[in-house]
Amino acid sequence: MNRRKKQSLFAAICGILLCVSCSAPTPKPYGAVPTEAQLAWQQMEINMFCHFGPNTFTGVEWGSGSESAEVFNPSNLDCCQWVEVAEQAGMKGIIITAKHHDGFCLWPSKYSTHTVAQTTWRGGKGDLLREFVEACRGRVAAGVYISPWDRNHPTYGTLQYNKVFVNTLKEVHQNYGPFFEQWFDGACGEGPNGRKQEYDWPLFNNTVAQLNPNAVIFSDVGPGCRWVGNERGYADETNWSPITIANGARSTDKAPCGMQNGAVWIPAEVDVSIRPGWFWHANEHPKSVEELMEIYFNSVGRNGLLLLNVPPDARGLIPAEDSLRLVEFRAERDRIFAHDLAQYAKVRAAHLRGKRYSAQQLLDTAYHTYWASNGDGNDTIYLDFEQSVKFDLLMLQEYIPLGQRVAHFKVEVHDLVNEDPKSCWIPWCEGTTIGYKRLLRGKLVEAEHLRIIIDSALAAPILNRIALYNTTR
Repeated sequence: MNRRKKQSLFAAICGILLCVSCSAPTPKPYGAVPTEAQLAWQQMEINMFCHFGPNTFTGVEWGSGSESAEVFNPSNLDCCQWVEVAEQAGMKGIIITAKHHDGFCLWPSKYSTHTVAQTTWRGGKGDLLREFVEACRGRVAAGVYISPWDRNHPTYGTLQYNKVFVNTLKEVHQNYGPFFEQWFDGACGEGPNGRKQEYDWPLFNNTVAQLNPNAVIFSDVGPGCRWVGNERGYADETNWSPITIANGARSTDKAPCGMQNGAVWIPAEVDVSIRPGWFWHANEHPKSVEELMEIYFNSVGRNGLLLLNVPPDARGLIPAEDSLRLVEFRAERDRIFAHDLAQYAKVRAAHLRGKRYSAQQLLDTAYHTYWASNGDGNDTIYLDFEQSVKFDLLMLQEYIPLGQRVAHFKVEVHDLVNEDPKSCWIPWCEGTTIGYKRLLRGKLVEAEHLRIIIDSALAAPILNRIALYNTTR
């Protein structure tokens, strides 16, 4: 075969390979996947919780329901100030405790006699929930907390109460919605008659879903998102978003960390307060920036959404020290994540699904572009730098619209400072699950090469982002 024919044949083969590469089929979803509303919810990453009510004025955490409505009298309520603080903190949504366990409603409910209508605030004509929703409109998403436990309502503990509570839900969602999240506290204590209530959770969830179909419903086990299992602000190191809930159960010992190959997508929400208590108390103060960053790394950085409670004070305002702390918290996140060192790397992977899903797409910030492996669950991604970089923080993201797949991975580097002469690659860190976002911290290293070894996955790995940062800069 002459040289020209060989060149022609080689070009033809390359063309065929390129066509095959470009025409690789779109990866199919694996297992449970999020709804559009759940994905949008996860992408919010950090939201604000506002516990506000009679407890703000009585100094307790759980009101008895027997307190006089007259104690509720904020002197300078300004929900727009709450929204401004949330925006400055980089938060996308706010959830308000419209009705806590004491049964007090922040709106003039037709189904209760323990509401703002029974106070002298705004001359008994006030509607705090309305002011809150209007302040949020066009700026941040509004969410609502409505506790089914009611320590004031006379029907609590009877069959009639579930109907009362459904009417309450209808009143709120029809007159004040839509809301991005409905927060159901699972607490179930005694009412004024000394009885406990058997909640009709299917009825409650269906009522919200019918009136507000895009609302993500929170409870211990969902159905929209689930409790992380503690109020410290930490998710488990292994955190699966899928979970299996058997026979309509309201709790499971597997809920905090989810389940590998769980039947439904119910991601974890991490709720924690910026202060020791959930309601404002004059003798308490906000957590430090360092504490808040630890919470961020162990919540958002472990495939969770952080719901940070910031309670308004007796004036009806977010205190200045809390507001300042949130600004500092935002500034620290902005500082750390301002400079992605992975942008200087060339990226390659052991398995190539096709040009359409190339590893180089791991470095762009577009959410719906991703690298997809054609392997059987194991793969290796390499980052090669022309000049060494110093880093101590790695960010990984799976493309969760196609499911959560990675069960274990490890990261190795060529460390130019502390290189082990016995090995080309030295361990830097390892992890189990990734999910929407995983942040891994390790010792500060200077390296020209990094590799991520996915050694256990439920299906061919699919990642949409890799980033590296130096937190010491």
